[in-house]
Amino acid sequence: MSLLRDEGVVLRTQKLGEADRIITLLTRDHGIVRAVARGVRKTKSKFGARVEPFAHVDVQFFTRGSDFPGRGLPIITQAETLGAYGGRLALDYAAYTSGTAILETAERLTDHERGQPALQQYLLLIGALRTLASGAHEPGLVLDAFLLRSLAVAGYAPSFADCARCGLDGPNRFFTVQGGGTVCGDCRPAGSVVPSPETLSLLGALLTGDWGRADASEPRHRREGSGLVAAYLQWHLERGIRSLRLVERS
Repeated sequence: MSLLRDEGVVLRTQKLGEADRIITLLTRDHGIVRAVARGVRKTKSKFGARVEPFAHVDVQFFTRGSDFPGRGLPIITQAETLGAYGGRLALDYAAYTSGTAILETAERLTDHERGQPALQQYLLLIGALRTLASGAHEPGLVLDAFLLRSLAVAGYAPSFADCARCGLDGPNRFFTVQGGGTVCGDCRPAGSVVPSPETLSLLGALLTGDWGRADASEPRHRREGSGLVAAYLQWHLERGIRSLRLVERS
């Protein structure tokens, strides 16, 4: 039996029995952790809203066994709030639905990860939630930036300029989800699409963090870019992110 402490973001919760919940967190040092919060559904729970989705917490686990997570689900014994984003996001439908899609994607891309990739995803997640809650950028842009960067961390970085197949210097006109992004005319497979140059420029800006260029983009290019990002994400995850259907786009 041992105690372990870590930082994490609550991704989702599930009811367990009459008063407990299973809490899924993306942690800094241990990747995805699923743990039990006992009595959390009771009115006098000591955890309260500290283990609700979007919460950034310093959490202590009790586990049976020498290796984490040990035998069975660990039990949350303490949780201290480091950042509470749920309340602010709930006031803005676009920000809330974008945040929900971000949480679902973070879980899907790190479900079996430990070590450096999970840490990078954790840091991306914290940054995305802070940015959403601050209202500094349009929520759809924050979501697409997170999706692109998370895919890159997972090893699926798309190209938006040079040819993803032969490396021909960009800009290139054609875009293929299966081929890894933009491709030249010689490498173009059947079914490639031809996005506007402004859309490809926007996606490149989101991937690299050029917010000045991204914020100056037009709504029609944002909509086209969001469609490409969703298709690219679905291809690599082999099934879609359910909460993306609820996201409000400009």
